[in-house]
Amino acid sequence: EVQLVESGGGLVHPGGSLRLSCAASGFAFDGYAFGWFRQAPGKEREGVSCISRLDGTTRYADSVKGRFTISSDNAKNTVYLQMNNLKPEDTAVYFCAAGGTIATMWPSLYDYWGQGTQVTVSS
Repeated sequence: EVQLVESGGGLVHPGGSLRLSCAASGFAFDGYAFGWFRQAPGKEREGVSCISRLDGTTRYADSVKGRFTISSDNAKNTVYLQMNNLKPEDTAVYFCAAGGTIATMWPSLYDYWGQGTQVTVSS
């Protein structure tokens, strides 16, 4: 059974940091691209960052460049999203997704999705 399980969300003050984890199981971790997406209330799901396990390519949304870092640990079948200098506008449910081999921000190109983890940035 394919599973993506996110963890690491929570409540943090503006300027704070969180690290999200996405533990993958049930498929060949090495061959897939992974993406982090987020969805705030009343808004469409948007791509935050993605990474190709094939060639290591990473991409970031302009709104998070310089603040967020995506990485992966092959031994743990886990993808991470380190989020620094968090802002209130980063508040959303964050989803991990896996699919294809090319790092892309298009959610329709991903086959597997996690249930999401809530990130709230508030003072």
